[in-house]
Amino acid sequence: MQVFKLCMQIIRKNIPVMLIYVILTAVVTALMVSDIDKEYQKEISFTPAKRSIAFISEDNSLLIDGFREALGQIVNFVELDETQLQDALYFREVTYIVRVPAGFTEEFMKGADVKIDKSTVPNSVSNTYIDLFINQYFNTARLYIKNIDGISQELLVQYLKEDLSKTSNAEVKSTTGKKVTYPTYSNNYFNFFAYTLISVIILGMSMLMIVFNDRNLKMRNSCAPVIPGSINLQFILANLFFTFASWAILVVMSFIFNYKNSLNAYTVYFIISSFIYSFCCASISFLIGNLIKSQNAVYAVCNTIGLGSSFISGVFVPQELLSGSILKIASFTPAYWYVKANNAIAKLTQFDYRHLQPIFSDLMIVAGFGLAFFAVALAIGKRKNYIEN
Repeated sequence: MQVFKLCMQIIRKNIPVMLIYVILTAVVTALMVSDIDKEYQKEISFTPAKRSIAFISEDNSLLIDGFREALGQIVNFVELDETQLQDALYFREVTYIVRVPAGFTEEFMKGADVKIDKSTVPNSVSNTYIDLFINQYFNTARLYIKNIDGISQELLVQYLKEDLSKTSNAEVKSTTGKKVTYPTYSNNYFNFFAYTLISVIILGMSMLMIVFNDRNLKMRNSCAPVIPGSINLQFILANLFFTFASWAILVVMSFIFNYKNSLNAYTVYFIISSFIYSFCCASISFLIGNLIKSQNAVYAVCNTIGLGSSFISGVFVPQELLSGSILKIASFTPAYWYVKANNAIAKLTQFDYRHLQPIFSDLMIVAGFGLAFFAVALAIGKRKNYIEN
């Protein structure tokens, strides 16, 4: 296994350069894990953003005080004079003005149909939640007034406070009744995986190809007491071993950084997807190794292909944010289909064939790219051997 050992020595000399990409992946992954809300991966929750509003009351009562206190849990109050209200609304210092008219509490406690005045920013969707809260508060209060004769304002406010403090948890489930989880971390990690993997494999395999394609070394190998078939087999094994080792290290890193949130069915399919993509990367590297002749060219090609394909295919920027023309260009790269498959995996709610079939189609395209690159590399290698001989 002299050839295999030689390949490992060549790769070992280039480990410091390849470690740059691995360390970059580790840093980016650490940042991803720190930014992702782990509770979000367990359940989907709704937390409304607090809006700034003005509260003007011409009625002083316990009911209005209780209403203001309850409303303060979902909004931020801005103190304004009467002369400042319209300007504040125009310049969006506030988006909602609540005005309680004089005598409101007295009429309300009698069961009269009185309403609170409001001024809002036109067509503001964000104020709908405030409207819902106000309606809920006073509709609930009307129920107590209607069913409990002579209820005092103090007791009414107490009941309302207890009722509105009760909340319920919503859980998103699939049609099978199972809870849906969203693998945000795994999706982001395995998308970024595309950049790191192709960069590392290009560096490692291309360096091997440059060494073994050297004319003088080929001539010396032809005189060695090792049959050409054995040399080629050991060289192929070395490349496969390097590809598998690079892929396995990056997969293991995903578990190290976020072990608990990686133990699910999504991760299994992400791993399968990345495994197919790794052999596509090996084919690309095999082609590059047959085309270039210097180490400096390897670094240039590595950065061009790695960064270029990653920027347009959705590795760094989500595909949803890229324009249609860029995505059309990106569709000619395997990274685009790999990322597309990963995004589809992350949205799965069921793992049956009907839902997995589009993902398998994308991965078949990735595999097709790999076979095409490998075929072209073989043709170029055969032509070079014919010319040299």
